[in-house]
Amino acid sequence: MKHLEKGVGLASAPRDFLRDLNADNLSAGLVAGIFGLSAGIIHISAGTAAGLPQEFTLLWVISYLMINGLFGLFLPAYYRLPLPMANSIPGALLFASIVPVVGLNEALGATLIAGAIALVVGLAGWMSLVMRLIPMPIVMGMVAGVLLKFGIDMVSPLENALVPSGVMILSFFFAARYLRRVPPLVVTLLVGIGYMALSGADFSNVAFSFRFPEFIMPTFTLEAFLAYGLPLALILVGMETPAGVGLVKGMGYKEAPANAITALGGFGTMLSAFFNLHSTCIAAPMTGICSGPEAGSHDKRWVAAVIVGIIFVAAAPFYGFVFNLIEAMPGYFISIIAGLALLRVISSAMHMTFSGKHEVGAMFSFLIAVSGIQIFGIGASFWALVLGAGLSMLVEFRDFEFALELPRRRKAGAATR
Repeated sequence: MKHLEKGVGLASAPRDFLRDLNADNLSAGLVAGIFGLSAGIIHISAGTAAGLPQEFTLLWVISYLMINGLFGLFLPAYYRLPLPMANSIPGALLFASIVPVVGLNEALGATLIAGAIALVVGLAGWMSLVMRLIPMPIVMGMVAGVLLKFGIDMVSPLENALVPSGVMILSFFFAARYLRRVPPLVVTLLVGIGYMALSGADFSNVAFSFRFPEFIMPTFTLEAFLAYGLPLALILVGMETPAGVGLVKGMGYKEAPANAITALGGFGTMLSAFFNLHSTCIAAPMTGICSGPEAGSHDKRWVAAVIVGIIFVAAAPFYGFVFNLIEAMPGYFISIIAGLALLRVISSAMHMTFSGKHEVGAMFSFLIAVSGIQIFGIGASFWALVLGAGLSMLVEFRDFEFALELPRRRKAGAATR
């Protein structure tokens, strides 16, 4: 436990939450929460594509929201940092594809082992080594590549839905220019909802439902671990934590508890294995929303992440209803809201990627992340970090901090002889 970073604590968190709550972090938290709820559609789509029963995918999303929402209440409150928790989307796609091959219980057994690996890495304090091997420009290259899709998805609807998309996007910039006291995201949300209501969105299929996560016992096989558990552990340690930490630091925070994030995510992933869920980790896109300038002053942005946790826990039992509600809205609604919320984050990530050391590695990290390629069934985000760092070591070795330390250590060693 000595390697886990110390935080502010939880004793005064409820009082500080009410003190720091304002329109900016509330609106950012609502947007991030809505984005997180909409991410459940990815799970359902992945489950459907893999031929998994709808009953399974619904419980999968309910567990995703409930478990990660609970962890997402405590981590940002303890550290007073914008650290919302969710699950790994690349891990979700891998999970959905492997369940029909090895079986659900076996896949969850591999999840349990992957969580244990992440927990050990965090408790041992090894994340500092991981972060040194993967420098910030390369991490931000991956982040910029991943988030670029949200920016593209924001403007793409202008082609086929020019009027509603244009109205929503223009409302954001109009509010930013002329309505200084009202968060632009709130204005865009209200304008978008108002437009959908006036244009006759069909809510007739929205039905009430109520369910909680259900316990399931994992089983262990070597095949499931090699095919899914080991790649998931690599994703959690080598991709999810560096991406989240990179975003937080990129938004001006000097420190981020990389070891604690990894350890808590590992523990959460172990717990998730008993409730039909594949992982718990820091949520990179939602971290971007909660830590960005739209969330207000630096010292109060943590409130936005706690609001995400509250939304997740409150919505989890009702997700069947929430899913029907989101499904009734045009797809571009969430895309535009998320893109606008991440706009300045994408800009900052781009700036950090291309304005410093590791230029070649950062460029390849960005290009690989944008490409969406899969190698050995593992997604582009992971390979962006691995290949970007590897290439940078090959052609830009002197840019690494430890490369500068080697001559110093040699001189120090020679001086003591």
